[in-house]
Parts: sequence; C-alpha cells; structure tokens
Amino acid sequence: MTYKIEIPKDGKKISFKNGKLAVPDTPIIGIIKGDGIGPDITSAGKMVIDAAVKKAGGGKKKIAWMELLAGDQGAAKAGDLLPKETFDAIKEYLVAIKGPLTTPVGEGHRSLNVTLRQELDLYACVRPVKYFTGVPNPMKKPEELDVVIFRENTEDVYAGIDYEMGSAQAKKIIEAVKAFGKNIKEDSGIGVKPISEHASKRLVRAAINYAIAYGKKTVTLVHKGNIMKYTEGAFLKWGYEAAKQEFKDKTITEQEATQPDGTIKIPDGKILVNDRIADSMFQQLLLRPSEYSVIATTNLNGDYISDACAAQVGGLGIAPGANINYTTGHALFEATHGTAPKYADLDKANPGSFILSGAMMLEYLGWTKAADLTIQGLEKAIKGKKVTYDFARQMDGATEISCSEFAKKIIEEINKM
Repeated sequence: MTYKIEIPKDGKKISFKNGKLAVPDTPIIGIIKGDGIGPDITSAGKMVIDAAVKKAGGGKKKIAWMELLAGDQGAAKAGDLLPKETFDAIKEYLVAIKGPLTTPVGEGHRSLNVTLRQELDLYACVRPVKYFTGVPNPMKKPEELDVVIFRENTEDVYAGIDYEMGSAQAKKIIEAVKAFGKNIKEDSGIGVKPISEHASKRLVRAAINYAIAYGKKTVTLVHKGNIMKYTEGAFLKWGYEAAKQEFKDKTITEQEATQPDGTIKIPDGKILVNDRIADSMFQQLLLRPSEYSVIATTNLNGDYISDACAAQVGGLGIAPGANINYTTGHALFEATHGTAPKYADLDKANPGSFILSGAMMLEYLGWTKAADLTIQGLEKAIKGKKVTYDFARQMDGATEISCSEFAKKIIEEINKM
C-alpha cells in the first residue's frame, strides 16, 4: 500500500547552499500530525504559526504546508508506521515539523522518532528551556534557568544496539567479554554504547557555533567520564579538542580562565568552555542555573537533563525541540512530550510545546520576527490566565479553555503587536 503526497502548488522548495538555507517566501514545510493529542496540537499550532508569519511578513510570506503520514495515520492510510514516501519527502524538502508519535515500551516497533533522527542523520537534538512568566512551576526563581541543550542524537543508547536476555547475540557478546577477563551474568540483556570522535566533535561544534551566533557565555560539556572513561570520557576529551582546535580565537577553557585566587576571568569576546559530571550537573541546574547557557552532552544524559530542566520551568507541555543536521540543512522540529492518548480528540491539550517548536523552526528559516511574535504571543496569553487545563488547575484565578481557544488567544496577542 502506498500513498501520494499532495505537494502544495503555491509552495517552493527550500534549498541548502554553501552551508546556508535559501528560503523562498512560500516554503514547503512537511507536517506530521502525530498520534493521540497530535492532531489537536498541530492544528492549533499551525494557526498560530501562520498568524505570526502573516503579521511579520505583512502578508508577503506564507508557509505551504505539506501533510505527511506517520504513526497511527501512516499505518491506517499507507499500511506503514513510517511510509517511505514520508521519509523521502522530508529528505527532499529539508524541513518538517511533527506532533508526538506513539512508541511501545519494552516490545513492538522501534521508536519512529529515533528512526527519523537516525535515518536522516539529525545528529543534534536542540532543546531550549526557559521560563515564561506565569507558568506554574516548583521553583523559587525559575527565571534564572535559561539554557539550550545540545544532545547527541545518533549514538549512545540511540544506536539501538540492544539484545534480549538469552538471545544468540547476547550470548555471543557475553562470551566475547569473558575473553577480556570480565564477567556478565548469563541472564543479562545486553546493550552496546558506542560514542565516536566524529559524532562527538560535530555535536560540540554545533553547540559552540550556536553560542557564538546567539551571544551565549558558556558551553558546558556534560559527561560521566569518571566512570566510563573511553566513551563518556572520550566525549569530554574530543569536545575540548574541538573547542581548542577549531575555535581557539573564540573560546577559553575553565582551567585557562581560572585565576590564582580561584576566580574565573573570561576575556571579552570569549566563550567559556567547561565541563561537569552528569550527576553533579543536575544539582548545578537546581542551585546555580544562571551559570549555564549552552549544554553539550551525550544522548542519555541529554534526555534526562532536558526533561529535568523542563520540569523546573513548568514541564514538557511548553518544552520545544529540534533535530538538526547542520551539514545537510535537514531539520525536524517536534513537540517533545508524549501522545497522551486519553486526551485524544478532546481539544484539551496544551499546544505550547508544538508552538514553541514552530518558533524554533521559524528562527531556523531566518524568519526571526515571526519567531519572536510567536513566543511573545504565547507568553502574553499565559499572563492573561485563559489557559489549557494543565496550567489552569495550578494557577490562581485562571480560566480553563480548550486547545484551539488557547491558540486563538495567542493569535489575538500576536495581532495586537
């Protein structure tokens, strides 16, 4: 079973030349509605993104949306959870955005999110986390947290090298490890954690380039190199090498910046590159969040840290995400939370994560004014206290409204600006 993608007649392709996107006034952008609450939040998010683009561009710019199938809709309409046509379209048209897709736990098919990232080599998972005034959260000073996390997207646990207990593959690996003088219990499942110099350096390179482009003060390498010296520790080593060899005129290490009295002095125009052990970093982000701005880390560490940071400012409901290959120009933006199937088709869920991911997409396209309007519109709508149920139940004096109504409130705020 195949399906034919409807290419918008009024749209034009985005191209990638000399390391930069060339974006027409009517770019074709792929959109995957997703599963569960996906259709609700993508519909609401599209309205907001379109309104911001119209306002910012004076009606001269417009996104030509190209609907793509994946997940439950892919299975129902094309006989495949991730149809080849969808994958090929993202590859050809470079930029897409999606709602959440269902991933079985412990059995069933591999994560579609992971598959898309791996197959398109979207090596940088980029997750900005900052506080929006009025959002319920557990912190005394949530505004002190403003970080952008660069999480390596192709290796570590995302390599997917994972064998069931008792399988032939697991038994062979256990036997092979015994030859090196190490014992693994016979009833063990086996996972392999690869971390390469190539993937580590390009991830850190992307993080430093981002810090330079957006005037960030620090890039922190997060690792567990004190225990896993030749994977996590190697990531740390290669990260520093990339900073010193490729950005010598732009960066300074914490060791180089530390003065005899223990204070740190950063010369004007330099970015501080430092590192923190992963478990310590969780404490640092709670107790001293203002000291960090860009974080570069391995896959599993980045997964934990990005979700923990999101919790500090109100949760995944307003946490955006992007998966980017800065070498080819391919980028897939996404709501970072799950499908919440019990709220499917109820027009109830918070569309904030998808909307903010849309703002990231607009920024990636170079449409910064539209991106700013999107973010400001969301923040002003939250301040107005007419919000979706997840916020309303925690905010004094708030009125609960639907997902689509919340989008309309954001659009009202955009149109006032």
